[in-house]
Amino acid sequence: MSEASSQADHADLVSDIIAAHQEQPGALLPILHALQDAIGYVPGDTLPIIASGLNLSRAEVHGVVTFYHYFRSSPPGRHTIQICRAEACQAMGSRALEEHARRSLNVDFHQTTGDGEITLLPVYCLGNCACSPSVRVADRVFSHVDAERFDEIVKQLGNTAVEVK
Repeated sequence: MSEASSQADHADLVSDIIAAHQEQPGALLPILHALQDAIGYVPGDTLPIIASGLNLSRAEVHGVVTFYHYFRSSPPGRHTIQICRAEACQAMGSRALEEHARRSLNVDFHQTTGDGEITLLPVYCLGNCACSPSVRVADRVFSHVDAERFDEIVKQLGNTAVEVK
């Protein structure tokens, strides 16, 4: 798909999402969530469309997108790995796990590996404190994750079949 057709698709999608939410009080956040749920991130070329649809400035929309860590401005990797950074996980070794993950994947938090496979994200509690440190991949939470277990999880991700949509 060319960049121009992708931008046109984004414009149509954003227009539909705006129409579905614009009468809601505080519609900006639901619109941004719906957009990210639909395509995985909030493309920069959609911000003027959202601003216009809600009678906001581009700066206001951009400020909300950049304020909340949840919103991504670029496509995520095929897999997203979240490492818990809450106190219980820190007490059980998540800081060492974070360092190992960064070194082994050669990325920092909020970055994607060069091959586009894995995006590394921090998360501030997975609700799995008794089994910390914890890691989430998609909807699956892994308990008692150390460097060795992390490497096993990453290796398994490389062996998963590609979902064709």
